[in-house]
Amino acid sequence: MQKIGFSVDSLVGSGVKKNWKAIYESLLEIRFTEEMIAENYKDQQMRTAIHLGTGQEGIATSVCANLQVGDSVFSHHRSHNHFLASGGSVFRLIAELYGSQEGCSKGRGGSVHLSHNQDIFFVSTAILGESVSLAVGRALAYKMEKRNNIAVAFFGDAAWEEGVIYESLNFAAIHSLPVLFVCENNMYSTESTFSSRKAPNSEFTDRARSFGVEAIKGDGNNVRDVFNLVAESLVKMRENPFPILIELDTYRWREHVGPNFDHDVGRTFRSKSELEQWQKKDPVKILRDILIGENYFSDFEIKEIERKVLEDVSEQFLRAKHSLKPEVTSLFENAGEV
Repeated sequence: MQKIGFSVDSLVGSGVKKNWKAIYESLLEIRFTEEMIAENYKDQQMRTAIHLGTGQEGIATSVCANLQVGDSVFSHHRSHNHFLASGGSVFRLIAELYGSQEGCSKGRGGSVHLSHNQDIFFVSTAILGESVSLAVGRALAYKMEKRNNIAVAFFGDAAWEEGVIYESLNFAAIHSLPVLFVCENNMYSTESTFSSRKAPNSEFTDRARSFGVEAIKGDGNNVRDVFNLVAESLVKMRENPFPILIELDTYRWREHVGPNFDHDVGRTFRSKSELEQWQKKDPVKILRDILIGENYFSDFEIKEIERKVLEDVSEQFLRAKHSLKPEVTSLFENAGEV
């Protein structure tokens, strides 16, 4: 399944159908994988906390579809979407959640410490805001090595309450670093509402601009719009390295940590009606409607794509569920010197 490597020009002419097929496949792969994780988590065999990004997958898909070999992606605790969109496999992700030595971090990292080094380098960290500083460091290395690559930092709106983001924006602007800051604004920090954490007339984009960083805001659930927004930004960044921030509005469907919906377990800070309003803005449905409505694919072709992706995800999930577990004697391998 092709996942990465599109450019602005690749969406013009004969290749457009192939490319949108790959983007839709990536979007579906993430959605199906996360739904299977939620369904299987109750069996208590995945002994790791999980932060699901269901409802937010349009952002990861749109951004990573624009990346090229040698670029880097740095993610946070809600990292499954970015791992898969940047080239990680369903098998390696699920094997990691089951604590298998065939997992992407050999079963030691769990859900929040994922990594791969495919065409695009990827790593996630559980420390709030750390993805931002790591991406800036990688972008500095790119500039020093005179490489035409981009470092991407995914982070949520709660990261704006960490000082490191302001230091990173300032450093990236001063040194004109090729780093793309992607804020996934889902309006909640665990259970704290957006309005309780942010003063009126204190826009994130304005904060970035105050450091000299170009800043853009968009709808994170419209895959095509985000794809084009990122494509235009990266073309400029590769021609003349400098940082850009893109803030994208979205919404996580499930609880902060775990497989449930908040209203199903009695939490009241997010209502069922609020969730249902956002589910009407489902990024999968929006892209599906575009692809059928604008005659990229017929309804039959779309259903065939969905069937094949679901079949592939199911097969990888089942194989990972029964993959090898680490031997106890290997516990301290790769632990380093104490």
